Amino acid sequence: MKYTILIVLVFIIASCKNKEAESNEIAELPYFNSSDFTPEWNKAIHKIPAFSFTNQNGETVTNKTYKNKIYIADFFFTTCPGICPKLTKNMTGLQEAYKDDHDIMLLSHTVMPWKDSIPILKDYAQRNGVNAAKWHLVTGDKDELYNIARAGYFADEDFIKTQDESDFIHTENFILIDKQGFIRGVYNGTLKIDVDRLKRHIAILKREI
Repeated sequence: MKYTILIVLVFIIASCKNKEAESNEIAELPYFNSSDFTPEWNKAIHKIPAFSFTNQNGETVTNKTYKNKIYIADFFFTTCPGICPKLTKNMTGLQEAYKDDHDIMLLSHTVMPWKDSIPILKDYAQRNGVNAAKWHLVTGDKDELYNIARAGYFADEDFIKTQDESDFIHTENFILIDKQGFIRGVYNGTLKIDVDRLKRHIAILKREI
């Protein structure tokens, strides 16, 4: 009898938490127009600037590659022993989750372009099951990569604090970009709970007209 009561109580508590989570779920996503990531609704100002990089297959990747696509961007390097394997693993999970959804793409920028050449990126892509039709690993000019990380995606927290351009970029952020090129969310790409939140937010974006 005690076990029955306990099971019922657990079920009730779980149901209440689920209802609370559903009631707290946002109906639309804000825009992020500055590096302090202050959410702003109905105020789209900052767009990802024009870019041109080279992917793991030696192909040019630009904003046009992601035109009318929702995409997730991050920054990594192939020899990173710390957070990058987690980021890559979770990006691989996103690739699998949206493998049949042509509206969703992925974009990973190396922050060590002087080492991450096209052949190295290609080898990394093959070892991690990267589908080049959906996920581009890009390299290019260091200044251009670092500038878009800092001024485009607001991805370098240390630079925001120090303004030291010589600092090496190392961020765990996944940045969610909508079909118009606006930033709509930022997430810790090493944490499952945040990747799950990202997926919920993608579903919200897909409902936008």
